[in-house]
Amino acid sequence: MKDFEILILGSDANAYYMARCTYEAFHKKAHLIGKNRLAFTKYSNILSIEYYDNLWDEEEFVRILNDYASLYSSKILVISTNETYSIFLARNRKNLSDNLVFFSQDEKLLLTLTNKENFYKTYKKSSLAFPETYYFDVFKNSIVPSMTYPIIVKPANVVEYNHLAFDGKNKIYKVESEEELLEIISKIQNAGYKDRLILQEFIPGDDSYLYDSVVYVDRKGKVKVISFAEIGIQERSKSMVGNAAALINGLNIHNGPVEEMKKNIITFMENLGMNGFFEFDMKYDERTNTFKVLEINARQGRCSYYISPLGANLVEVIAEDLIFKNEIKYRDLKNKCLLSFVPKNIIRNYVSNFKFKEEALKLWKKRISPMECKFDKNIKRFLMIKKRLWHYKKEYENSYWRE
Repeated sequence: MKDFEILILGSDANAYYMARCTYEAFHKKAHLIGKNRLAFTKYSNILSIEYYDNLWDEEEFVRILNDYASLYSSKILVISTNETYSIFLARNRKNLSDNLVFFSQDEKLLLTLTNKENFYKTYKKSSLAFPETYYFDVFKNSIVPSMTYPIIVKPANVVEYNHLAFDGKNKIYKVESEEELLEIISKIQNAGYKDRLILQEFIPGDDSYLYDSVVYVDRKGKVKVISFAEIGIQERSKSMVGNAAALINGLNIHNGPVEEMKKNIITFMENLGMNGFFEFDMKYDERTNTFKVLEINARQGRCSYYISPLGANLVEVIAEDLIFKNEIKYRDLKNKCLLSFVPKNIIRNYVSNFKFKEEALKLWKKRISPMECKFDKNIKRFLMIKKRLWHYKKEYENSYWRE
């Protein structure tokens, strides 16, 4: 085996489970560089981590990574866990040390995925279907379009929006009236957001109409891994709505055209010209019998760990492709697998779809919890996770989001 190091950029749940994948695949610790001291990566014995308050400053980002690279003569596999770091990597390939190995992604192409307005406009005529969408400039527009409520509101520029902090900030908003919409627009505008907002039709259906697909495209531009999971319930805190709290791979209660959608995803990705992991967020539209794409993350998503126990360890796949330069075998992951961030009582009390709930409870003993790794034995971490599970009860009781 070639000697190489693994550097993960971030300190959130995504960063933790990628470190877990590293340990499970190679029995070695990944090193993490993060900006924020988040609970997900605290008290862990399977990773090392250091923090830099200025990591979102692009010049400092380059300096920090080059300083780390200078410590090793071997290759260092760099894995991003959010859009900011991915853009910095794409923009600074020539400025970063040669022993840093990461996905070769064109910045302009990357921005067609990370900026939601660019995304919907650029790929309108692709193999994918999208919800009806309008664009609202918070400084130039004064009249909102006529739409049927409820609607979904979210920032077009995710990177800019993520760097803002203000009272009432949500990741996405479900809006019931024009009056409520104008109030939300005013809050976002006053917080200093200068780009456009996405105003989008709300596709009918509870959380079980949401689906997730994780895709890996190798360095030659071919899809080598694809999954397709049904989400039973979303997270409910303001910063986390839109993320799956529990999903089951290989489940399709609503009988949507999964195989057709997989072909559409593969066609889209192989025509796109990018490599790496991607996550498709979709909602099944019963009215048209189609899966409509809500967004594509140009990285593994927060819940993507579930493909590892299905036979596609995320870090191992990347290393085989970028470090070892091996041919990656094609894997269409169809086996059932339950991933859950939330405890059993949340599944029982808050999952709307009875069939999903029944299946989740049946699979509960074999469930996958991304934050709970059997190798990570630390009493402080154990207690922190138990506390986090207890907090879910309050989050769901007091949630602003209603299906």
